[in-house]
Amino acid sequence: QVQLVESGGGLVQAGGSLRLSCAASGRTFSSYGMGWFRQAPGKEREFVAAFSRSDGLTYYADSVKGRFTISRDNAKNTVYLQMNSLKPEDTAVYYCASTSTSARGSFLALVSLYNYWGQGTQVTVSS
Repeated sequence: QVQLVESGGGLVQAGGSLRLSCAASGRTFSSYGMGWFRQAPGKEREFVAAFSRSDGLTYYADSVKGRFTISRDNAKNTVYLQMNSLKPEDTAVYYCASTSTSARGSFLALVSLYNYWGQGTQVTVSS
């Protein structure tokens, strides 16, 4: 069992930055692939960024590439999402999730691959 707790959300003006954190507990953190997803009101949950369990490489949605950076600190059992140059369309509830699969590349964007989810943290970007 893996428990995930997100933090760091809030209200920020367009062009600003936020860093989200996701603290994990349970089994060996480093053996899981980790991802960030988001869901805006009335929309489906969409992929943002992830680490592959198999090769440690990262993968990003085109909409955030160059603006967001995912990182992890295995010693702290924490994954981060640094979000820069935020836009109003980034407004959503952000969720972290873990996967025990060895998916890589675009497969990391599949919601169904993730076994455990956090409760989410709200990010609101004002124009």
